[in-house]
Amino acid sequence: MDFWVFDSSMHGTIFTLLKRYVQTQYDHSTWIRLVEAAGISGLDFDHKHVYPDEHMYALVGHAAEMTGIPAAELQEKFGEYLVPDLLYMYQKLMDPGWRTLEMLEHTEKVMHKRVREEHEDNAPPVLDVRRVAPDEVVVEYVSKRRMGALAVGIVRGLATYFDEADRIEVTPTTREDGEHVHIRVRRLA
Repeated sequence: MDFWVFDSSMHGTIFTLLKRYVQTQYDHSTWIRLVEAAGISGLDFDHKHVYPDEHMYALVGHAAEMTGIPAAELQEKFGEYLVPDLLYMYQKLMDPGWRTLEMLEHTEKVMHKRVREEHEDNAPPVLDVRRVAPDEVVVEYVSKRRMGALAVGIVRGLATYFDEADRIEVTPTTREDGEHVHIRVRRLA
């Protein structure tokens, strides 16, 4: 059985940001070639809708083929890219005092809760975040999508956004392509 096929949907914002990412990193013609290769060229993604996960898998898979960059690495780079836009979208839900570790602690109960409320078909991953030390959290990413590399990229993007990239250590402690991915995030002294 192909593990990329599931009956769930992804928020349209992720697709619109993927389009912008490809256009920014490459160009518009690359995006056109990518959606054609993925077999979804007639589709114009809208941030107000949800789309089958299969569309994302097709886009990432064909992007990996086109660029020669492994899919996990592309997901991680895209995750880093997403952060400023995601934080802008949810800024009203955030405490101005939060930094990388605090954002991770509150993502599930604040941002993902809102995403699920916006559309009943939205299915963001479940994040179980535990503070294991004053300067360390462990994130358990749970999703049948198996896109843990995207989560790792988002964590790295948060550290960059909060100007902590040189002081935050991000270590996946399991394979990034599983349904359960553990990510250790530590603020260095």
